[in-house]
Amino acid sequence: FHGFSVEFAEHRPYNPGDDFKHIDWKVYAKKERFYVKQYEEETNLRSYVMLDTSSSMLYKHFAEWSKLRYSIHFAASLMYMMHRQRDASGLIPFNSKIDAFIPAKSTYSHLRQIYTELERELIREDNGDQERRKTASADAIHEVAERLHHRSLVIIITDLFENAGEHDELISALKHLRHRKHEVILFNVLEKKSERDLDFPDRRFVFEDMEMGDEVEVLPAQVREDYQQKVEEYTKKFQMACSEFEIDFEQMDTQSAFDKSLLAYLTKRRRLG
Repeated sequence: FHGFSVEFAEHRPYNPGDDFKHIDWKVYAKKERFYVKQYEEETNLRSYVMLDTSSSMLYKHFAEWSKLRYSIHFAASLMYMMHRQRDASGLIPFNSKIDAFIPAKSTYSHLRQIYTELERELIREDNGDQERRKTASADAIHEVAERLHHRSLVIIITDLFENAGEHDELISALKHLRHRKHEVILFNVLEKKSERDLDFPDRRFVFEDMEMGDEVEVLPAQVREDYQQKVEEYTKKFQMACSEFEIDFEQMDTQSAFDKSLLAYLTKRRRLG
């Protein structure tokens, strides 16, 4: 999990206890302040955040934020914490394909690059982008498992909305990550009141598939019990698979603060040293 190179990355202000041999005296001569050279070997942990950016993540009904906006703020908070701990972080936004692959580094300039990519997704939502982005989580995860050549912590943030018949493929992809010796946390983000409980007023609603565009008109009260049962079965399937593969599984509700989810990450971080 730990840093693997001694390549110079950037300067940072000197802190008491830093090794004097890393002070850059040329910079001191110019600025009359102590700065030390920071190397990639100072990285404590290497982490990647895989962020689902498919169209279903744009959903919101009761919550103030969409699942995507909520997840972006959560990811930004995670990566800031990583940076403060001198952990290297990388970002991999994906939908039907991987949109970007930002390698894990621990420098402040790199963190800004990641934030720029996250901001790009927020702007897309603010502009009301109508492009239908489908989900192919399994393909993206398989690709990441092959591309990461150093053992890492992979954090996946997704609503787990997959096409019918692809659930087993996603579980197989998660197993692939573990087979490659990566640690994994799966954050399942959803608006629980509507997406889990189907807690809508007692009148007819038209529900639209945000990725395919298909529509269905139903009276929520008539299908609620059956719907909740299927959601519970689906969730338990992933919980059991994650337990079998020693993957941490956490659900996030977009109507709740993500403090609990940040704590789940910190707990995992402590276990990894």
